Amino acid sequence: MPIDPRASYVVVARHPLDMAVSLYHQGNNIDRERLRQLTAPPEPTTPPRPRMPVLEWLLDWIDREDDPRLELDSLPGVMHHLTNAWSRRHEANILLVHYDDLSSDLEGQMRRLARRLGFDVPEPAWPALVVGASFADMRARAQEAAPDPSGVLKDRAAFFRRGTSGAGRELLTADEVAHYETRVTDLAPADLLAWLHRDRGRS
Repeated sequence: MPIDPRASYVVVARHPLDMAVSLYHQGNNIDRERLRQLTAPPEPTTPPRPRMPVLEWLLDWIDREDDPRLELDSLPGVMHHLTNAWSRRHEANILLVHYDDLSSDLEGQMRRLARRLGFDVPEPAWPALVVGASFADMRARAQEAAPDPSGVLKDRAAFFRRGTSGAGRELLTADEVAHYETRVTDLAPADLLAWLHRDRGRS
């Protein structure tokens, strides 16, 4: 993606283990036949392999040595993207937002975004905007709120699966979490990891 001074870039970051678990479940919610209709790839010649259980998949995701330029949702891909954004965070048109901050202080983060992006929001409008952006409200309005214009989701309500942090670490043993932490230190700077791995909002 080119960096253009006329554009603003909002990068939302989440603990990578939580992002990965969310990605796994979203993958289960994709209608693959509808996706093939939209992208028109060659018809598969063999049945799809059964998907690994989430824990096995997560452990494999941690260890895979993917090219970050080709596999954007891999651990190397996620950390490459976030490291780039972190290195640019002092630029006027780059804004980093932490998922846990959105969860714990939605209104504060929305006001911060509005200020940085130059939106003058009338004060009376804020309560309805904050409610409308909440996880609970979006889940209640899943049929209209889910980002699914092409109809690739099996269940729009399932897009709003949980909305809290800690799912990745709940699946892993202490040794497996330590292994992840060792692995990720080779992929990103320590100050980014300290910001990213905060336990705020963990359930």
